[in-house]
Amino acid sequence: MPTQPTAASGASWIVHTAEDWERFAGPNWLSDIMTLSVTDRFHAKQGRSIGRWTLHNGSEIKTVYLKRHFVLPNHHARGAKLMPGRAWSPGLQEYEHLHWAKQAGIPVPKVAAVGERRGGPEGLQSFLAVEELAGMSALHEAIPAAARLLDAKSFADWKRTLFAEVARLTWELHRRGAYHQDLYLCHFYIRDADCERPPTNWLNNVAMIDFHRMKRTRLLGAWYQAKDLGQLLFSTEGVVGLGDDDRRMLLDPYRDHRGRNDTQPWCWLEAAAKKRAATNLATQRRRANGGAK
Repeated sequence: MPTQPTAASGASWIVHTAEDWERFAGPNWLSDIMTLSVTDRFHAKQGRSIGRWTLHNGSEIKTVYLKRHFVLPNHHARGAKLMPGRAWSPGLQEYEHLHWAKQAGIPVPKVAAVGERRGGPEGLQSFLAVEELAGMSALHEAIPAAARLLDAKSFADWKRTLFAEVARLTWELHRRGAYHQDLYLCHFYIRDADCERPPTNWLNNVAMIDFHRMKRTRLLGAWYQAKDLGQLLFSTEGVVGLGDDDRRMLLDPYRDHRGRNDTQPWCWLEAAAKKRAATNLATQRRRANGGAK
């Protein structure tokens, strides 16, 4: 990735862009990227924001989700000075995670642009622009849609085969020592058309998003597996069209992928995942009732 100086600020950027990015964003896009007003589907909290940004080049359109991180810990900024070869910001870290996942065969959104700004009065900052998964919906929305569009038997088969692919993708991460840490249904996407006309094979027809918290480690692997699976089970609660039998459809194929050679007994991992899901659900209900975090 090239390093680009930022005039008059004493800062420098580490930047990577897709080949067509400047045609849409314009030649001076970098100077405006952190101050640009993005209001579509905008959400901000704790020094970061995300919004949907539509760019035009004549009759061509490119839509991205722009994640920006304005306030980052001082020790990350110091780390960037001491070890400049590493990614120290969430934007650049997620870019690396997405690249790793793609190389591992996980369908992920295409990165349009990413940058990490170091130095200057703003301190360490970053952005990441990923292309919108056009014509696709997250599973927490797609599942109720399929429940409306399909007859009971077709819907049951649809869920069974879909969840087998969700379990496979999860195992593909875990067997490589990678853990998503935000493994909710809303971070799996399928084509809208597949809610009514399922593909003959879900392989490579389910995409995953939001890899900013992904962790790669061989230590405490069972704990991270339980955390991911617990989040996945928790995210099925309240989704129209899902019940207890469907949660089993998520766990059983994952168990089968693990096989008998995994050092951690499945009974322990299953129990730990269910306990994690129950804890998350209890916390959600307590917060909804005005309780403490």
